[in-house]
Amino acid sequence: MKQLASLLSMLCVLCAQGQNISNTLCTSPLAEQVLKGLYDPTDFAATTVIGDHAVILCDLRTRVSSDSLESNLRKLEAFHTRHAYSDTLSVTTGIGAARRWAYSKFQEASIANDNRLIPAFLQFDYVDPVCGPASGWRDVFAVLPGDDTTNKSIVLIEAHLDSRCADNCDPICAAPGAEDNGSGSALVLELARVLSRYTFHHTIVFMLTTGEEQGLVGATAMAQYCVDQGIAIKGVQNNDIVGGIICGNTSSAPSCPGPGDIDSLQVRLFSEGSIGQPHRAFARTIKMFYQEKMQAQVPVPMTISIINQEDRTNRGGDHIPFRERGFRNVRFTAANEDGDASVDSAWYNDRQHTSGDILGVDTDGDLVVDSLYVDFHYLQRNAVINGLTATLLALGPETPTSIVHADPGGIRVSITSGFNLAAYRIGVRNASSSSYFDAVYRTTDTSFTVPGLTAGHGYFISVAGIDSATIMSPFSNEVVRLNHAETPAGTVDPLPFGINCVPIGIADPIAHASTLIIAPNPATTAITLISDAPSARSVLLLDPLGRVVRRAAFDPQRELDVSMLSPSCYIVVLLNAQGAPLGRARFVKE
Repeated sequence: MKQLASLLSMLCVLCAQGQNISNTLCTSPLAEQVLKGLYDPTDFAATTVIGDHAVILCDLRTRVSSDSLESNLRKLEAFHTRHAYSDTLSVTTGIGAARRWAYSKFQEASIANDNRLIPAFLQFDYVDPVCGPASGWRDVFAVLPGDDTTNKSIVLIEAHLDSRCADNCDPICAAPGAEDNGSGSALVLELARVLSRYTFHHTIVFMLTTGEEQGLVGATAMAQYCVDQGIAIKGVQNNDIVGGIICGNTSSAPSCPGPGDIDSLQVRLFSEGSIGQPHRAFARTIKMFYQEKMQAQVPVPMTISIINQEDRTNRGGDHIPFRERGFRNVRFTAANEDGDASVDSAWYNDRQHTSGDILGVDTDGDLVVDSLYVDFHYLQRNAVINGLTATLLALGPETPTSIVHADPGGIRVSITSGFNLAAYRIGVRNASSSSYFDAVYRTTDTSFTVPGLTAGHGYFISVAGIDSATIMSPFSNEVVRLNHAETPAGTVDPLPFGINCVPIGIADPIAHASTLIIAPNPATTAITLISDAPSARSVLLLDPLGRVVRRAAFDPQRELDVSMLSPSCYIVVLLNAQGAPLGRARFVKE
């Protein structure tokens, strides 16, 4: 049955790529003109222009809000279902209500930012080979015009809005789709809110597609629309299942370690890796963007894992239709995933593609969800990586062209365009190495012999440019060459073009511990807090990553229930009436 489900899924994908989509149109003529680059940038100028990438990236760390992401996701979950065939007339239930709400969120972001963001729908009809025909399907998107139409290519940040149950043709069952893909949709909406404040050279598009679960339908409609309308794309960032941190009993390979594993510090990048294609090079670019510009500026650094597959085994996502039409793309996905979607199997008990794909559960009976499957701080970190990527793409240079020579003296790179750039990066991988570079070198020369190579070995070579603002272009498609000579070692690029932001701190868990005593310690079901600070008014419990898991009024000598907490180690912080910290200590729950 699992194999049958996979075949049906692939059949739907193939049908979506063909003639089953028709009558595609953009509901906003203005949005369409901007997508084509046919507009006057001064018509969309910000009252206060903020276009320095360092300022934008530093802002992203705090302006992207976990609270805003949570609010978005709770609203998305409340539509009961966002199935592509669900109700389009109700104001509270179904895909129609969800997409109108998303449109209104784009409008809110526009009003708050000089009306520069242009909301629109991409409307089309579709005939599903299994679920039947439907008309009036709609992707919802918003366009932030760039300030330079010399290069008309856009940057696209996307996620699919629709959700599903086990029966993919059931438009009525509860399908809250919290992780798949409320998490990605909340991220796109949040970045539209945050990035609309800034000015970029390239136009940025924020898009929520429909019909992903029926075979990548909405993404296919948009990708083909871009081809038909001559809309160029610099990069597509697809976000699908980007907020969950718990590994399920099943998970499509390459998979998480095992049931119950928690990972809130890693995100996976999936991309097509064929030689001559730009997609895996884009994934490497994103990783280097993060390492150079952001990793040292955030309190909780993330690991970006480049996966040697376009998607999980026998699975697919909305980046694929763009790849099929030649547009550079990558898929962001959480490190851990709750289910492999084999919902037709009797033993399947994970949440993905079921009514159980919910935000979390109420563990103490107070009717408030307090145990979350989606980690909003993790989702915030993934949103920052997306915002970083879009910012540097939309402000940075084009990839220089080059020729890679297999000279008798070693592999040599000749730069053939981009002579106005300040420097070039040469990425090198051994033909049998991992998915990331073995070494990266930087040069200002337009003819560069790659150092540190062994004679008789094959190497993959990729090139990027760095402009005068220290922003790197995407890396070029890889070229493989056989090296004919030993080349002396060279200096590996230390990625020196970082930024300096005001630090964001996480409270030291043992600072000022003398003002707070915990008894008993370790705790099993409750702790008693005793403080010598008379101004203490409230207490916070933080997990090991500094995230607030409980807030309560401070009452000396009174027990605080910790029976429902899951990690073993916690930080206790006392606050005064103004919210300033007074004392901190740690306790371990056995």
